[in-house]
Amino acid sequence: MPTDFARLVTRYLSQYLPGQRNLATNTIQSYRDTFKLLLRFCQVNRGWSPDQITLAQLNAACIQSFLDWLEADRQCGVTTRNQRLAALRAFFRWVAYEMPESLETVQQVLTIPGKKASEPLIPYLTPDAMRALLAQPDRATSKGRRDATLLAVLYDTGARVQEIIDLVVSDVRLQPPAVVTLTGKGRKRRQVPLMTPTATLVADYMTEQGLHRLSQADHPLFYNHQHRPYTRVGITQILQKYVRRAREHGVTGFPESVTPHVLRHSKAVHLLQAGVNLIYIRDLLGHVDVSTTQIYTRADVELRRRALEAASLPGIETPRDSWSEDAGLLQWLDQLSSGSR
Repeated sequence: MPTDFARLVTRYLSQYLPGQRNLATNTIQSYRDTFKLLLRFCQVNRGWSPDQITLAQLNAACIQSFLDWLEADRQCGVTTRNQRLAALRAFFRWVAYEMPESLETVQQVLTIPGKKASEPLIPYLTPDAMRALLAQPDRATSKGRRDATLLAVLYDTGARVQEIIDLVVSDVRLQPPAVVTLTGKGRKRRQVPLMTPTATLVADYMTEQGLHRLSQADHPLFYNHQHRPYTRVGITQILQKYVRRAREHGVTGFPESVTPHVLRHSKAVHLLQAGVNLIYIRDLLGHVDVSTTQIYTRADVELRRRALEAASLPGIETPRDSWSEDAGLLQWLDQLSSGSR
């Protein structure tokens, strides 16, 4: 007979998340992966058979040990740890309504704090690097024209890679003003304008591939040789191929790792640097709250700070690296402090 935990997890993943929360498949899979890791931890470190685990066993001490295991044994970063904790918190909040008798266990789990992670500078391409990247595909070939169109749409729309994967022909309107309709998180749809050069690329690509016919309205816009939508891996491989080619040609301005999401970051930062209102950038990216979009303002401020630090002004000496070693200065500060009493 299934345990209470088995019944709850099954209902949570198969009914509540898709049916009531209307979450996307990828989001549900992320929750699922959290439970898979938790079960693996319990089996390896506690000797518990996954099909025998009960909710009572998954108390705060167990969850805390699981989080420590993620960091120590699986070498997960703080961000990943906090994401797993957030998924478990969401589950336990739901459990509180389904099994009020477990409220004490739920409350203990919900008090587990997340770890504060240092906020790294958002990776993005400089405008020159972005232009160089878009110039890499060989537009004399059909494959090159397809790749050029894919990269241009990915950057121009600031779309998530899954939103590009989900695009079908009917989501594209090329009559002025040209727009694409993206389906984002929570299946929320938004219209994003295409700049004229990108719209031209898309129009030529669709004509070349026969996608302009009415019968192709539901066909994936970007697809593989089996006429199936590209995968995340497929799009990432295309992008990284041209990043390598650009680097081989001496182009700089690329972060260490370039993924499709880096192009989304790049679009946001470039718009911000061009003076575009933050509210517009929020709507373009499909953020629910403008506070999410504000991470790009911090990236822009950091970029300006670095530029100022790199600038050397004539006639100004560089200060000593460690003024604390200057006994005269310390003595003067002591005297200043005592004299002001």
